[in-house]
Amino acid sequence: MPTLYGNTTGLSPLATRTLERIYRRKVPLVSLATPELIKALAEASHEAGRQVGALVHRSGEIDSVVVGDATRLMLPDIGRLRAAEGRFRALRLVHTHLFNEPLTRDDLVDLVRLRLDLVAAVQLTPQGEPRTIQYAYNVPVYGKEAATVTVNGAAGGDQGDGRGEAELPYRIVGPVAIGRVDVNFGALIQALEDEFAKRSRTRSVAAKDGRAILVHVAEKSKAGALARAEESLRELTELAGTAGVDVADRVLQLRDRIDPRLVLGKGKLDEVVLRASELDAETLVFDRDLTPSQASAIARHTDLKILDRTQLILDIFAQRAESSDGKLQVELAQLKYALPRLGQKDDSLSRLTGGIGGRGPGETKLEIGRRRAKERVSFLEAQLKRLSRQREQRRRRRARLGVPVVSIVGYTNAGKSTLLNTLTGADVVAENKLFATLDTRSRRLRFPEEREVVITDTVGFIRELPKDLFAAFRATFEEAADADLLLHVIDVSDPARDQHIETTEALLTELDLIGIPRILVFNKADLVDPAEGRRLLLGHPDAVLVSATDRETTRGLLTRIAERLKTRWEEAALVPAYEAGAEGGELELEDGDLFAGEAGSLTVIAPSPVTGVEEVSSRVRETFEA
Repeated sequence: MPTLYGNTTGLSPLATRTLERIYRRKVPLVSLATPELIKALAEASHEAGRQVGALVHRSGEIDSVVVGDATRLMLPDIGRLRAAEGRFRALRLVHTHLFNEPLTRDDLVDLVRLRLDLVAAVQLTPQGEPRTIQYAYNVPVYGKEAATVTVNGAAGGDQGDGRGEAELPYRIVGPVAIGRVDVNFGALIQALEDEFAKRSRTRSVAAKDGRAILVHVAEKSKAGALARAEESLRELTELAGTAGVDVADRVLQLRDRIDPRLVLGKGKLDEVVLRASELDAETLVFDRDLTPSQASAIARHTDLKILDRTQLILDIFAQRAESSDGKLQVELAQLKYALPRLGQKDDSLSRLTGGIGGRGPGETKLEIGRRRAKERVSFLEAQLKRLSRQREQRRRRRARLGVPVVSIVGYTNAGKSTLLNTLTGADVVAENKLFATLDTRSRRLRFPEEREVVITDTVGFIRELPKDLFAAFRATFEEAADADLLLHVIDVSDPARDQHIETTEALLTELDLIGIPRILVFNKADLVDPAEGRRLLLGHPDAVLVSATDRETTRGLLTRIAERLKTRWEEAALVPAYEAGAEGGELELEDGDLFAGEAGSLTVIAPSPVTGVEEVSSRVRETFEA
């Protein structure tokens, strides 16, 4: 018995038989729809009082008969897209409209999202007679302009939303009288698929990561929701640019509450699907963390690639990691993010292991994947602990030498690496991008009177730092934990600088670093009005205003660092270097005092005030000369 899809509840036996007979119809490839099929759909629709549609295969067979309600038709699952790039579904939808209405947004969304060959609406009279027909088909979009494909005069017609023919991903024809439809459907589809294939080749030559639409959804009931949403979307745009994503458009929606399944409302999401097709965008990037079920539901509804904020940041970190521990930290964060998402059912993962020692139910491929991921997580955590111990040893050696440590912290892209380069003459990569620095860098800075400090650059902070990333990179801030002084760098030209200060202070608290003395460094002074800079200093009298690209402006900062570290330097007395040949090392005297040395010199660390330094120096000299 033929299967009817959709809203079949309450159909009379007569209406059911009329609908089932539609499966007997055949439609040649040259025809959009035969008069017999149109008449059968009209009769069934009038009898049922509902929209009725037929999905017609290019072979001429009726694939599905679908029943809707009075104003809408819900299509069944029609399977996956054909594999070849630029190809359509090989299905066209011919359906009825009871109230003489034109093609609806739902019709156009189905056309674009499902990549149907064509969607046609037969408009009925009140008596159920077919009056006119209107149809639409996909056209390729090059940038913001849609290609024009003309076959037998079929490319004319009116547009549905008035935004201009050139930017739409579809072409609408009609409505025209039923008997005046003059189009070779097979030739039209062949020309369209050829044009889409040409577009695909052009796109592959461009060798881009693909275009994306950024999406931010927020609850409008919260005070200042719009301003925060706009700032958040601006930051997401920067993240996308850093990740190499070509941002085609941005969408912001304020809702009474977030949709638990699709985040956006269904209507808005349908608009986004059409917009993605208009702009040739393949990806939606959401400015929030999506649950596995949300990501899956949105992907099914849109047929687009779905990313959330965490995935975008993880991708940036993966691109930026250079050191071995940085790469390990990124991989660990990626695995921890992916583990909960390995639970999605996939028929291809149903095969079981077996054999000797593996009889019975065994493990599914999904379970094997989970187990291997967990094993890899354990391995990476062990490796990071080992690297952490090595960093601890290096810090102890520095502590024995009595060299103070200054760590640069702050929001991402505040200019921390540029400041490190200017202060120390280093050549650390410094770019106007988020997370340009991922690996911790340390450089020496010499002050007058043979005094030194070690300055350490750190990973930039960001609001709502993903918890997996925060956990994985917590070890990176071990250097800051042993610092004698923190330089909190702020981009004064950023309109969200106050929020950035709050975010950084909150993360410093979470990292137990809030008790370390720190200096506020207002950077990028060259990008703001001098009066604005003076106003900031009035509100923060202990702060310093600099432009990290101009060494002259950092003199005040160096003076402030020296003042803060004066006590730390006075706690250690440095014995003049003694030439001891090529060998340096450690030496323990009889009273247990430890002396740490480098190649060619020996440094003695002692609390201040120091007594008997001459005696100690004599004993050391005698030991080396022996």
